[in-house]
Amino acid sequence: MEFEDKVVVVTGGATGIGKTICDEFRKAGAIVCTIDKDNNEYFLGDIADERTLKEFAEKVISDYGRVDCLINNAMLSKGGILDCSYDDFNYVLRVGVSAPFMLSKLFSEHFTPGASIINISSSRDRMSQPNTESYTSAKGGISALTHALAVSFSGKVRVNSISPGWIDNSFTVYDDANAYQHPAGRVGNPIDIANMVLYLCSDKAGFITGEDICIDGGMTKQMIYHDDLGWKLDL
Repeated sequence: MEFEDKVVVVTGGATGIGKTICDEFRKAGAIVCTIDKDNNEYFLGDIADERTLKEFAEKVISDYGRVDCLINNAMLSKGGILDCSYDDFNYVLRVGVSAPFMLSKLFSEHFTPGASIINISSSRDRMSQPNTESYTSAKGGISALTHALAVSFSGKVRVNSISPGWIDNSFTVYDDANAYQHPAGRVGNPIDIANMVLYLCSDKAGFITGEDICIDGGMTKQMIYHDDLGWKLDL
């Protein structure tokens, strides 16, 4: 088992994609340290708070002395131009960009040789729906942070990001237009993301760094115009 006794840190690991990532690493033999505002077995806290980040990092290093994989997954949205306040906008940026930066910094002297950082971005870093500025801005930020960290950690830590599209955290299987609009023919689920996280953290991905891999069933590659594929714009 390649991840036997590896120390894996996951933010937002209590639910959704983060929980599935934690579960898959544990199945592979890893020691998982998660931080989340929701109940979890390791550390309860808000990663938007710098002191909380420092306390969490100190606990991980005190408990295990090293970090093999850091998965920056935690995220939220506070809306956009219509309803997001200045403070809420900055809160989302602290969770989505500042915390991943700070954890990378706090663990910088404790990453093992061959360590990996995986940032969970989003296809929203390159495309949007209305009123999503808080979430989209943070995802754009973490995508840029990925290649910056990859260069700064050159030869020490590989840094990559994954950009999910529509991922159904309840593993719902759709058999309707929601599925068929995807070139892959289905809606994604958290395993689709967790599988790529484990691959990018493995030795098989040893020559991959600074990359973003979009896992969206092909949606960002599909051009849609008025009256194309049954889609019509109502004016």
